[in-house]
Amino acid sequence: MYTLGINAVYHDCSATLVRDGVVLAAAEEERFSRVKHGKRPLPFTTWQLPFHAIDYCLAQAGIDIHQVDHFAYSYDPSLLLQEQAADGHITLPLEPSRSGSPTATSSPWDPLFLSYVVNAPRQLADGAPHHLQERFRGATSGDIQRRWHFVEHHLAHEASAFLAAPFDDTAVLTMDGRGERATTSYGHYVDGSYRRIKQIDLPHSLGLLYEEVTRHLGFLHSSDEYKVMALASFGQPRHADFFEEVMRVGDDGGYTVSPLSLAQRFGPARLRGGPLEQHHYDLARSLQFALEQTVERMARWLHRETGSPNLCMAGGVALNCVMNARLRERGPFREVWVQPAAGDSGTSLGAALWVDSQQRPGQGRSWTMDHAFLGPAFDDDEIEAFLQRSKLRYRKPADIAEATAELLAQDKIIGWFQGRMEFGPRALGARSILASPISPDMQSRLNEIKDREDFRPVAPVVMEERAREWFATSRPGPIVAPFMLFVFDVLADKADRIPAVRHTDGTARVQTVRREQHPAYYDLIAAFERRTGVPVLVNTSFNTRGEPVVCSPRDAIECFWTSPLDALAIGSFLLEKTA
Repeated sequence: MYTLGINAVYHDCSATLVRDGVVLAAAEEERFSRVKHGKRPLPFTTWQLPFHAIDYCLAQAGIDIHQVDHFAYSYDPSLLLQEQAADGHITLPLEPSRSGSPTATSSPWDPLFLSYVVNAPRQLADGAPHHLQERFRGATSGDIQRRWHFVEHHLAHEASAFLAAPFDDTAVLTMDGRGERATTSYGHYVDGSYRRIKQIDLPHSLGLLYEEVTRHLGFLHSSDEYKVMALASFGQPRHADFFEEVMRVGDDGGYTVSPLSLAQRFGPARLRGGPLEQHHYDLARSLQFALEQTVERMARWLHRETGSPNLCMAGGVALNCVMNARLRERGPFREVWVQPAAGDSGTSLGAALWVDSQQRPGQGRSWTMDHAFLGPAFDDDEIEAFLQRSKLRYRKPADIAEATAELLAQDKIIGWFQGRMEFGPRALGARSILASPISPDMQSRLNEIKDREDFRPVAPVVMEERAREWFATSRPGPIVAPFMLFVFDVLADKADRIPAVRHTDGTARVQTVRREQHPAYYDLIAAFERRTGVPVLVNTSFNTRGEPVVCSPRDAIECFWTSPLDALAIGSFLLEKTA
């Protein structure tokens, strides 16, 4: 049984294909369309479906659209239709933006938004771009509608966690900007059954609060929140009392978020690209501090309610790796697992897994997510054919890992393109830019290459069995962080050896890797250690500012030749620039 999951409502549109409980493929539309986040989260873009990502998923299984048994769309319009179209009709002002300002709970554009969602099955049947139509022939809108399932947005987030995490008994916490109504949900998954315990509805939203501060600080909301998290390390929580008043947490797991007046309290918003001053750092730190405190209290309540030793999380707020680390180090749960595609892209995976589980009752789970390499791969024949067609000079070393490690040991910065592309926002060794962590100026060099802000940190990857020799945790056992979703302190006696990956607060956002997860990646780190004594590399995403992470050989070559990268290791081939 094939189930196709689709996320298209807001941003980070994506597709996932599941066969009998096993995820075969998952990818974001941005990687194919080359439009960052796929689209902006605006009501009049809701009609756009991730046709390229769907086409890839179908191709991975060797099927066409008419062979899909179930379609799972990660938003349920029925939760809102009684308010907007109880009689089956909508009314839309000719100029909605002149008919009142949107609020957290409503917008004059809502009727159009919901109409696009309701008509998504028809759009899938008839709207595929001309160059993709081969796999979309053979299914009418009626056929698709009969196999169509609207899955509540937060249920899709929840399922992306509890049906992917390696737990049979786990508490579940999801937090994002908004779904249909919910912004936060608590649940308990045990012995194959899931129960939602509580949800928080609009207008109260931790995600929208973080977005508002992101916008005030001159960054792009629903995109740049991770920059605010990085900025926070340079500040002090001088305004924590303000955010503690804004975010009030009850003893029952609930919270409220009061309306903000940031300009009134903190002055005019920073202009995009304007100078960053200490009060900006302090504002970011105060928000981050209050968020961590709030979510820790929420997690403690959830632990008391469920008694579960484990916690799994999803939703865009769960991409906050500093908050995640606090929960892991100080929280009440023995294990904390975060969906690597915790943002909206992961809802296509969650929706597909949920519908699959409902259509195959009693079958049990046959898959856990121990890696995120679910995207396209290109073999050496495909890569070499493209290199030859492009008339590029390249060589094929006897061992690509050894040859690349030699360049890294010379302080060269390398594009690394190997195997299946990652699903989710983090580059995890398939589509990465890699460098040595030994040079203190490597962070600034990488930020210059990628045209990023100076304050942005870069992250380390380390062999899993060596991680505790370089990074600290209060938890027993090995450090296991394959998805780069937690920060750890850099050990004091190692700080001078890997300064490039140590953030200003002494932490690093660590990725660990085992050989079975990605052999070429692991072998490269081992080869670098043999040359330098350091089993750590800098790993950042293979893209430049404003561009999605590369997907195809063409993307990799274009990024390589239009940026100051020194070399590109693509499959078994190596391209180098001469000075």
